[in-house]
Amino acid sequence: MPVTPSRRAGAGDGEPPPRSFGEEGGRLSYGGYLRLPGLLAQQEPRSGASDELLFITVHQVYELWFKLLLHELERIRDAMIEGSLWRARHLFRRVHSVERVMVEQVQVIETMTPQDFLEFRSVLAPASGFQSVQFRELEFISGVKDPAYLTRLRDVGDAETARLKRRLAEPSLWDAYLTALSQRGLPISDDEIMDSLLAVARDRGSHDDLWELAEDLLTHDETTALWRMRHVQMVERQIGTKSGTGGSSGAPYLRGRTRMHFFPLLWELRAWL
Repeated sequence: MPVTPSRRAGAGDGEPPPRSFGEEGGRLSYGGYLRLPGLLAQQEPRSGASDELLFITVHQVYELWFKLLLHELERIRDAMIEGSLWRARHLFRRVHSVERVMVEQVQVIETMTPQDFLEFRSVLAPASGFQSVQFRELEFISGVKDPAYLTRLRDVGDAETARLKRRLAEPSLWDAYLTALSQRGLPISDDEIMDSLLAVARDRGSHDDLWELAEDLLTHDETTALWRMRHVQMVERQIGTKSGTGGSSGAPYLRGRTRMHFFPLLWELRAWL
């Protein structure tokens, strides 16, 4: 007898088909899927200061966002290389949304006063946000590759060092965009790249997808710069001109990083239009 939608294999006459969702399924729980016991055990303050939990939580959440951004930016890069520009643009919408959340998240830590921070700041040394391997990976994949950074890291494991070296060696987002230009027959040598960018900008009828993708790259660049700026403002609000816990100059060092661009030619292009 043929099996119809109402008579599934394994179900008796008059019995509803087995359910795989809801409490009847019983195969997986919310906390089990998200591994919440282990996740919530990762916040371990080292002082008795009440705001240290806030400080740890905010920075751990940032690292989770960094992990997601790296995942999505890898997919964007690969999509551009494969010629799937529509997919790259789709994924960029997610990246931009996450980055805007990161900018807004700064105000959460700004609810901590300088006095609150000073209650536990001394226990942080020599730890520093400068040591965030994932954030440096984000810079590398975006095109700002600084091999000297590897020599300035302390207490970094072999796996993290290997990740950074891989990021230095693999194509960046800018490399992938140049590949997309070349696949359209546009030259990408140092002497010709600006002419190709101008051709894309001036012939939207033929190259609108490339133009919009360049705008997505620029939004990624701009939003990351906004996060850096909000971050340095937060640091200045908390510690003024004090040195960073990792030994950097603190806010002056961070402010110098706010002028960095991932895609300087896309900014320069505006002057040529």
